[in-house]
Amino acid sequence: MLTQFVTAIIFVAIIGCILYGRRLIKTEKVDAVFGNPERAKGGTHWVIVGTSAILLVWLYYSWDIAKGFYPKSANELCQVAKINESLLGLKYQFPIEEREFKSTSIIKIENKNLQRVTNEIQSSPDLSEQQKTTLVGFIDQTRNLIPLLTNEDLMEMDTKLKIKEMTDQIKLLSSNFQNKDYPFETAEQKIERQKALSEQGSWGIITVRTGTGSIENTIEVPMVPETDKGLKFHAAAEELKIINDKFFKLRNHNPQFKDSIKKIKDEIKAYRKSLDDTEEVASTFGKDIVKIARRIEYASIYPPSALNEMQAAIIEFDNVQEDQQGGLRLVDILLFPAGTIVSSGTSCSEQGSGRWLPKPSDTFNKFILMSKPSVGYKNIPLLWIEMVDVSSMIGFILPDWIADILPGEYPIHSSDGVVKQNFKGNVLKFVTGDFKLFKVPVPYGHIWDSFLRVFLGLVVGIIVGVPLGLFMGLNRFAKGFFDPLIELYRPVPPLAWAPLIISVLGIDNTGKVFLLFMVSLSIMIISARAGASGTQLSKIHAAHSLGASKKQILRHVIFPNSLPEILTGIRVAVGMCWGTLVAAEFLAGTTGIGFVENVAKKYFQYEVIWITIFIMGMLGLLFDITLRKIIDKTIPWRGKG
Repeated sequence: MLTQFVTAIIFVAIIGCILYGRRLIKTEKVDAVFGNPERAKGGTHWVIVGTSAILLVWLYYSWDIAKGFYPKSANELCQVAKINESLLGLKYQFPIEEREFKSTSIIKIENKNLQRVTNEIQSSPDLSEQQKTTLVGFIDQTRNLIPLLTNEDLMEMDTKLKIKEMTDQIKLLSSNFQNKDYPFETAEQKIERQKALSEQGSWGIITVRTGTGSIENTIEVPMVPETDKGLKFHAAAEELKIINDKFFKLRNHNPQFKDSIKKIKDEIKAYRKSLDDTEEVASTFGKDIVKIARRIEYASIYPPSALNEMQAAIIEFDNVQEDQQGGLRLVDILLFPAGTIVSSGTSCSEQGSGRWLPKPSDTFNKFILMSKPSVGYKNIPLLWIEMVDVSSMIGFILPDWIADILPGEYPIHSSDGVVKQNFKGNVLKFVTGDFKLFKVPVPYGHIWDSFLRVFLGLVVGIIVGVPLGLFMGLNRFAKGFFDPLIELYRPVPPLAWAPLIISVLGIDNTGKVFLLFMVSLSIMIISARAGASGTQLSKIHAAHSLGASKKQILRHVIFPNSLPEILTGIRVAVGMCWGTLVAAEFLAGTTGIGFVENVAKKYFQYEVIWITIFIMGMLGLLFDITLRKIIDKTIPWRGKG
């Protein structure tokens, strides 16, 4: 119901926003020339249209719309897939799915093999003329086996009767399949099927939490038929499977063929025994001829017209089962794009975009599950709140050396084994957080860890990079001294630094934050330097003429003119930091979005992978929207000069 509601809302939103946008255009000013930024301003309605279109494509190609509007369609298509799987083996023998009869194809292949071996024998320098004559004679005998199988007059009556029996079974199945009461279940069979139905789940993702805390997912398409139409196809598939097994066990072996194949095998066996060790080449050719003879023996070779009635019966049933699908074929074509449900052995699965593109409903449920602290991912939730004592925050912020620099000694235990605290000891307990105060809610989890790493790396990069960049843009010594250092490491990809930094600083937050600091530092230095050096000289001269000092010029002229470049650099640095962080968490990490995606990749947990991609995109968008608001507030004059 939720998917149906969301789909309806999306359609209404897209149509409504497009109509609103067209009406709004008619009321706007039309005197803005091409290139005016006012013409490029969007609107919330166009944001809604774009977001809704993406979500609609996701719903459609993940087959969530099919699941929402026709929840039993996958089960019915599973039963149809069972029929297609059972028919595939039979169709393979006839020019239905293939271009020619399987018998024809086998005969052509083995004749080519026999001719190839003949040519090799006749051109071999290691064989005597007598050996060549003997081996070619074996080949001629093997070639003569094929007419013994393709001659209808030699075909045994028992084989003909079995083919006729299977043909009649297929024709009867075609007739019964069109009966609305088919498959004529008994009371016991109905009870058994109802029991199986109560035990199977619905179409979707089954989540299993392993003993190690990881989450394993399997795409579940219910196998037991849930509808009357599905039951009909299931029963027909079972009958076809029996017929299929009978047909492939059948061999067109008449007495003449049996005698001839036995004679060839015995003669080649005796011939190979008569050869000595120096005649290994002749023995190998004899072995190859026996292999071809055995392939002919075990192949399904029949006279050209022996299976015509069976072929017609199979085509008739195939047409009947397609007609009986009715509207299900339309559902398959329209709501299962880029694939369908396929059957393989004892299971059915999604084959196509629905397999690797998780459904929004399943993804949302998985996100909620992974956010719970009782489940999480590797026992850590994606994002949650925990109550943390303020004392631990104080201990984290204040350095321990504050207590060390105080005069006096730390407390020493008495002869009674009692430790009496003094002022220095109390200060140490305070700076280390060894006391109880009150608790406040603090976020924690994979998302928070990644967010905090990016934020800290970015902030430190801004604090160091912007002043240094401005200094380099204003001072020739600073530019000459620092420029080679910056340009030396800036072109190096962040991932090249990652192994070194992580191995030196460890796999905890210090190494990752320092790596992100290096990424943002170079970007911020280049941006601030470009902004400072690009300040209009006329503005600086005007400030000088008005009596401004160097600090005032820097504060009121150079820095405001550098802000557009600096803020643009921050937006670029945010994207670079996210990409680098995920790669760093891939290499070494026990928490974070990159760590979650790396583990999910190993277990083919597509839903989890898409969740991490979505989270990274949303966090990046959150950073970018925040920066846009800062830009609008700090430099509203940009583009209007």
